[in-house]
Amino acid sequence: MSPDPHITVYAGFLIGLAFGVVGLLSGFCLMSSLRGYWGQGDGRLVRTYALAMGVAVVASQLLAGEGLVDLGKSIYLQPSFSAPLMFVGGLIFGYGMVLSNGCGSRALVLLGRGNLRSLVVVIVLGIAAQMTLKGLIAPARIAVLQASQSAPNVISLPALVETLGLNASLARVLAVIVVSGALIVFAFSHATFRRSWGQIAAGLIVGLLVAGGWYATGYLGADDFNPVPVTSITFVAPVADTVQYMMLSTGLTMNFGIALVPGVVLGSLITALVTRQFHLETYNSPRHMLRSVTGAALMGSGGAMAYGCSVGQGLTGLSTLALASFVAVTGIVVGAAIGLRGPLRVQALTPSPDKASPAH
Repeated sequence: MSPDPHITVYAGFLIGLAFGVVGLLSGFCLMSSLRGYWGQGDGRLVRTYALAMGVAVVASQLLAGEGLVDLGKSIYLQPSFSAPLMFVGGLIFGYGMVLSNGCGSRALVLLGRGNLRSLVVVIVLGIAAQMTLKGLIAPARIAVLQASQSAPNVISLPALVETLGLNASLARVLAVIVVSGALIVFAFSHATFRRSWGQIAAGLIVGLLVAGGWYATGYLGADDFNPVPVTSITFVAPVADTVQYMMLSTGLTMNFGIALVPGVVLGSLITALVTRQFHLETYNSPRHMLRSVTGAALMGSGGAMAYGCSVGQGLTGLSTLALASFVAVTGIVVGAAIGLRGPLRVQALTPSPDKASPAH
């Protein structure tokens, strides 16, 4: 019996719901994590992210090792890629998320809570991503890609370990132990984090949601006669596709990513209403809006060049152990460091007393 052709859409929506709930309750966000870790000495959120990464690697590689999902069909393990474009794209995205005070996934979560700034961020991010993927900026991106891409013999960490003379299975296990082990040890080496059961649960759940996305698209939705892209949680291209789908739904097909986006917003909205966190927020000043819009545009373009965002590459991409994802994530972290601590540091905006509202 062939699988339900809509199974990946249902899965995307449900995974989005869960992500929205966890994201609002825990504050899950790479930018907030790095700001707290570098600027305030609070390492809990960054360890939540590290735990999610470690769990995503273990669970996803377990699925791949058991033959349930072919991660090689994902965009992250393509035979050729442009390391310079991936790094620069990550760099642009990382700086953009500092300007916007949060990544695309965080913007969707905060939108569900009533943050109208996030609505602007999501729309601008989607338009900029679509322009870079298929629109005015696409020819330049493609030209740089063609000029700089290479087809290395080794495209993943397990394949790199195989060059030491190990068989494929042992190489995969060793790579998983090294990467996930380092991430999980880092997470639990912090005494405060070990007592933060909510943050621990958030890291575990988000990591498993990444594996759930792979399972839904790579196994439950696998159909030789009607193939669907093997993917998991990511937000740049899905946000772009969602914006386009809302305008031209008759010319597009609902998929995992498009269903994921409203799922996140609805999950956050329900949680905000239940916990009485819902309240409308807007910009403090024209300068605030300009900076936020600029950051959103950079995230859209940079994320399109890097094939993912802080979640799409930082969690989903790294779960495949693709070397390209390590390059992109390095660029994202460096870009965030430039914005938070570097020479182009983004100064915090101080709202006037009569217009004060929580930071985005």
